[in-house]
Amino acid sequence: MFRIEAGTAGRYCDGMNRRSFVQLGVAGMASVGLSGLLRARAASAEVANGEKKSTSAILIWLDGGPGHMDTHDMKPDAPAEYRGLWRPIATNVPGFEITELFPKQAQIADKFSIVRSLHHDTGDHFAGGHRMLTTKNMGVSGANNGGRFPSIGAIVAHQRQHIPSTVPPYISVPIASSIGLRPGYFGGDLLGVQFNPFETGGDPNNKNFKVQNLQLSSGLSVDRLDDRRGLLAQLDQLPRAVERQGIFDSIDRFDQQALSFVSGEKARRAFDISSEDDATRDMYGRHNWGQSTLLARRLVEAGSSFVTVHFGGWDHHWNLQSGMDNYLPKVDSAVSALFTDLDRRGLLDTTLVILCGEFSRTPRMNDGGNGGAPLSKGTPGRDHWGNSMFCLLGGGGVKGGQIVGSTDSRGERPASRPLRPANIHATIYRCLGIDPKLQILDHSGRPTNVLDDPTPIDELL
Repeated sequence: MFRIEAGTAGRYCDGMNRRSFVQLGVAGMASVGLSGLLRARAASAEVANGEKKSTSAILIWLDGGPGHMDTHDMKPDAPAEYRGLWRPIATNVPGFEITELFPKQAQIADKFSIVRSLHHDTGDHFAGGHRMLTTKNMGVSGANNGGRFPSIGAIVAHQRQHIPSTVPPYISVPIASSIGLRPGYFGGDLLGVQFNPFETGGDPNNKNFKVQNLQLSSGLSVDRLDDRRGLLAQLDQLPRAVERQGIFDSIDRFDQQALSFVSGEKARRAFDISSEDDATRDMYGRHNWGQSTLLARRLVEAGSSFVTVHFGGWDHHWNLQSGMDNYLPKVDSAVSALFTDLDRRGLLDTTLVILCGEFSRTPRMNDGGNGGAPLSKGTPGRDHWGNSMFCLLGGGGVKGGQIVGSTDSRGERPASRPLRPANIHATIYRCLGIDPKLQILDHSGRPTNVLDDPTPIDELL
């Protein structure tokens, strides 16, 4: 993190000295610095007809992959080993059923839609995560898990980098983590690490929650922070060779924006979740997931374009029942509260909500042995499955109460309207006013399509 240390002018980047700081280069500073992240304010997104759009997005990421047949695509008439442990319940939309563990979502199903025919056909966590967050294959797998392409959030930030904002345009609450990699497939990759998300860190449910690097260093006042001459004096000792490379010409504006963010009252209020009334906090749920989702709402309300919320721990190869009994009610309270809250605050039409993970789980439940004796690991669970998945979308111009596509009688693969991650991304881009046919430059300078298939899901728009 690019920091100003009060009283200790010689330390940067979490304790690095000036020599180490300089050796990081531009990319190193951007990868850990808020000033670099704020570069993502620079080009406004426009719809095809030239009108600017202010729609934001909140992506709730279910890291580890929950099963479609235990959540939004139940098969009550399938054989017992397929249909699972819970029964479907009716929602406020005729013919739209979801798991009995989602009673709160059932009351507001008219506000969101479910894609039931999504697939990418891989059961590899890393390959699935890369496909869902970037749409690209590019050979990513557990054996080769480095990111190869910018995430959707990074691309949105890149396209909106000229839009003024008091908060970073791309934020992750509390962390950006895909299958344990940070920022993993949420990162900027080809666009540069300056388009990685700003991570709040911490636990928003903690009564002492504070956003990392938002508070002023000890002994550093806002008056001192605003003194640019003092900041530049600290940098005067850096080798002039670095200066000749144009580094400070390029970062000066963004450092000023970073200083403005840290000292800006509006931004500080946006991150101050403690200012929410108790009834609202209770509605979201007094747990990390619920309060992280509430903080995401506050951030899009303050002007952030793309916020991700991390719900981790869905890899239930065994003990599925105890895992889902714990997790699904938390998801239910967070998701239902978010739609309800956005609606009553007049933000639902300009805030797109997405709920998904890297893949789904096998329609047929296992025996809890994970290759060993039955039940040797625990009670039955489900394994990895990318041949049939779900994605929830609502708000931001998406029609509510819709079910798009279907799976076969055992939930194993799409039976109608098969869709790919690129179609989900194209729909998101269309809602946010970004051209799905957008191209960016690869490392060799050649134009590269952001989406191999730029076709959105028209029935949702």
